[in-house]
Amino acid sequence: MARKYTNIMVHEARIMRMREEGKSKGEIASALRLEKEQIKEFLKRHDRRQRAGIKEPKRKGRPRKHPPAESEEMSVRIKELEREVALLRSFLRVAGRM
Repeated sequence: MARKYTNIMVHEARIMRMREEGKSKGEIASALRLEKEQIKEFLKRHDRRQRAGIKEPKRKGRPRKHPPAESEEMSVRIKELEREVALLRSFLRVAGRM
């Protein structure tokens, strides 16, 4: 007999509402026309996700070999800001405000 695939996540809200109402796994399964085992496995996965808490998902792909150097970027930005400050000070001197 071939396996039947059901996207159970479509029924997630209804399953959780029925579970809160105190219905058994068998009652939930018959109401949604699913197998009791499907409901059991869904609830097990759901509880496991809840216990694990909300975590940041793992990043996909290979990590960078050479991540950008933050200190290098910061030093460049600091130099830009120092030049900007010097320019503004010279402008204020010419304008007679300093």
